[in-house]
Amino acid sequence: MYRRKFLTTAALGGAGAVTLAAPAIGQSAQQVKWRCTSSFPKALDTIYGGAEDVATYVREATDGAFDIQVFAGGEIVPGLQAADAVQNGTVEMCHTAAYYYVGKSPTWALGAVIPYGLNNRGMNAWLYYGDGVELLNEFYNAQGLQYLPAGNTGTQMGGWFRNEIGGLADMDGLQMRIAGLAGRVMEQIGVVPQQIAGGDIYPALERGTIDAAEWIGPYDDEKLGFYQVAPYYYYPGWWEGNLTLNVFVNQSSWDGLPQQYKSLLSTACRAANTEMMAEYDYKNPAALRRLVENGAQLRAYPQEVLDATYDASLSLYSDLRQSEDGWGKIYDSMMAFQNEHFLWQQVAESTFAQFMQDKQKAGALPAQVSGGGSSGNQ
Repeated sequence: MYRRKFLTTAALGGAGAVTLAAPAIGQSAQQVKWRCTSSFPKALDTIYGGAEDVATYVREATDGAFDIQVFAGGEIVPGLQAADAVQNGTVEMCHTAAYYYVGKSPTWALGAVIPYGLNNRGMNAWLYYGDGVELLNEFYNAQGLQYLPAGNTGTQMGGWFRNEIGGLADMDGLQMRIAGLAGRVMEQIGVVPQQIAGGDIYPALERGTIDAAEWIGPYDDEKLGFYQVAPYYYYPGWWEGNLTLNVFVNQSSWDGLPQQYKSLLSTACRAANTEMMAEYDYKNPAALRRLVENGAQLRAYPQEVLDATYDASLSLYSDLRQSEDGWGKIYDSMMAFQNEHFLWQQVAESTFAQFMQDKQKAGALPAQVSGGGSSGNQ
């Protein structure tokens, strides 16, 4: 309730305007009805729910005057064609991950995440305060799109494997479902990348068409049942230190919106961005415990795999700076902030987190000591 009141307040210009002005906006405002296609199935309630949240916030803040109807991936177009549907005007907007479209240009990935890039907090800081959104829109506007961040998964897990990975040699020849520029990095160590929509991953693993797959993290991965056919669950997802989900709006549709609606839609996307991360942070711990109880075997990536993929990533970025229009300006801005972000993280954030993690491992957190929670070295 508070978050919706906040959105209404923000749209109308101040807390004092809520009581008197909120009913009037629906009576006098322009009626707008849009369709939004998602890249995700309804079964993945957290990530699909980001688009539903945006639509709900906008609808309630305008008393129904600005109505966005959300469609799951496949209902209008396949999930991986969501941005295309917005570009060609089939729908006014979509909710997706920009790195699905690296086939158009690798620069698309910068609006989502790149291997060994920023984490969630760093990405949001750069997007909102480091001119990230403005720089990205210089690129996406040229594609006929307006970009709005609208969700984040946080750092993801590193994928499900049918067989254990002992070292770099075990990656050679693997068929792996993996999205974005991570596929190009994986190619450098011998992996054969496959881009498959979320709903098609399980049958591909079950049939042995692929040997491994990454999706998001425990809560969603549990829903998709990967542990039943590929028991080795690796971490970290080095290619997704965060995953920024986003809304793309058709540029003509965006330009035709009243300024008040532009502001409201932007604010609703910011709220959905915060909501999704909080929901994953709440749901993932319990889901991870359930996965382990059901046979998932947690494994850390071997150090030589991390070192090799880090070097391959930097080599790829160096090439893209020379060859891709738009890449260098956005990437350089992101990397300049990344250096500062991880310097700051070392001072307070990481040291506090490490201390508390050590206490958790020792069974010394309050819930563990009092018997109100489970302990152990997960």
